[in-house]
Amino acid sequence: MHFATAQAALPLLLKDGSITFIAAVSAHAAMPGTAGIGAANAAVAMFVPILAAELRPLRVNGVSPGVIDTPWWDFLPAEQREAAFTEYAAKTPVGRVGKPDDIAEAVAFLVTNTFMTGQVIVCDGGLRLVA
Repeated sequence: MHFATAQAALPLLLKDGSITFIAAVSAHAAMPGTAGIGAANAAVAMFVPILAAELRPLRVNGVSPGVIDTPWWDFLPAEQREAAFTEYAAKTPVGRVGKPDDIAEAVAFLVTNTFMTGQVIVCDGGLRLVA
C-alpha cells in the first residue's frame, strides 16, 4: 500500500517536496506477538532511505509511532483499552501513552525541515527501549 500510494503521488509532487510514511514502533523493537506487523512496519521503515536515495531531490522520511490514544484502539472495550494504556504508560519511560499531536508534530518537523531525508523518527515515548 505504501509503495502504491507513493507511485500514485509522484506525478503530483514538486521536486522539492516530500513524502512522509507512517510505520510503527514494532519495526524497531522485539515485541513478542508482533512478528507479522513488525515485519510489515520494518519494510516501510527500510523503504524510506531507499526511496530517499532513488527520488532525490524529493525528500522521503517516516515516523514510527508507539502506543497512541487514537480510535485504532476502539476494537477493545473501554475498560480493556484503559487497562492496556495504563500498562503501556507504566512501561514507557515518559510515563504515558502518546497523543495524536505527538505524532503530528514529528510529521510536521519532517515535512518542514528541508534538510531531513531518508530518516525514520521513532516517536514512542521510549517504549522500544523497554519492550
